[in-house]
Amino acid sequence: MQILSSTALGVLVPLLMATAVIFLRMKRQKKPVSAKSIILPPFFMATGFAMFFLPEAATPPMYDVGAFLVGLVFSIPLILTSRFEIIGQDVYLKRSRAFFFILMGLLVIRLVIKLLINDSFTPIQTGGLFFLLAFGMLVPWRIAMLYMYRQLTKKTFGT
Repeated sequence: MQILSSTALGVLVPLLMATAVIFLRMKRQKKPVSAKSIILPPFFMATGFAMFFLPEAATPPMYDVGAFLVGLVFSIPLILTSRFEIIGQDVYLKRSRAFFFILMGLLVIRLVIKLLINDSFTPIQTGGLFFLLAFGMLVPWRIAMLYMYRQLTKKTFGT
């Protein structure tokens, strides 16, 4: 007996994961950041590209590029609201009141997109497209954060 349909699971699981990520991000803001902590997440996430070795994950290249470009657009509000501050000798990501709402808004938009394209792709293809979207969002955001971090530490600490 199936308790939840694959569509419901396809929305529920990412919703739970995204909620966990949002709360982890909010909690992470209480700890100092370093260049390493900014750079490493895209490298860790890059292992997800291994899914594209499976023929079942293949989608037309234009869809892949489109998903990545949507991620680039989604990174803009994250970049605009990410700021650093110096507390003592440490650098912290400054809390933005808008950050939580931006992440929730992006989550809602992603869920709507998921519901709209759900019947057009297999689950692994949908996962691949959303991986590309997330990677397209993470990489420019982290590059911008690293640039801002370097500027601040150079100005403040001379490093």
